[in-house]
Amino acid sequence: MKIDRQPEGPLSMDIVSLDIPDVKLITPRRFGDNRGFFSETWNRAAFSEAGIEADFVQDNHSLSATAGTLRGLHFQIPPFAQAKLVRVSRGAIFDVAVDLRKGSPTYGHWVGAELSAENWSQMYVPKGFAHGFVTLLPDTEVQYKVDAPYAPAHDRGIAWDDSDIAVAWPLEGRAPVLSGKDAALPKLADIPALFTMETA
Repeated sequence: MKIDRQPEGPLSMDIVSLDIPDVKLITPRRFGDNRGFFSETWNRAAFSEAGIEADFVQDNHSLSATAGTLRGLHFQIPPFAQAKLVRVSRGAIFDVAVDLRKGSPTYGHWVGAELSAENWSQMYVPKGFAHGFVTLLPDTEVQYKVDAPYAPAHDRGIAWDDSDIAVAWPLEGRAPVLSGKDAALPKLADIPALFTMETA
């Protein structure tokens, strides 16, 4: 991983690039005492310094009651393509981003990281990527910011178990808990190219 930004001030955060460099792992600092803790979970200046320019317009919050709940792989197409900043306030997930940018050297590749209330890490997923996660603990709560509103007519997805992508989901031999919608998503090879390096 490439370090893009190290903490400098008392309310700073670590920002590093994953193996697909446009996907970032962010770890805000937490400051605790006998009352609990305080943490600055998003800072426009810190993100901008690390090359992340996103004008977030909406916050989403999900609860997954059962460990092994898998949501994804989701994305929206232009003009409502979304960048996402994903974090966990309760429980833990394995979070995944898949590069959908035709012409990218990492097209069809994926990166993943564990996000949890304990490690306090976040993942930044840029436009042009599909996103999904599987819960590792019951009653996991996930929050994420997006820089475009939900647009049902532009909502798309690809199959969580696409063998060409081959995400190594940590399911430990269990079948995931899926929605009917997610269970019916197509493979990446069966949909047209919707993003390029220039348009993402």
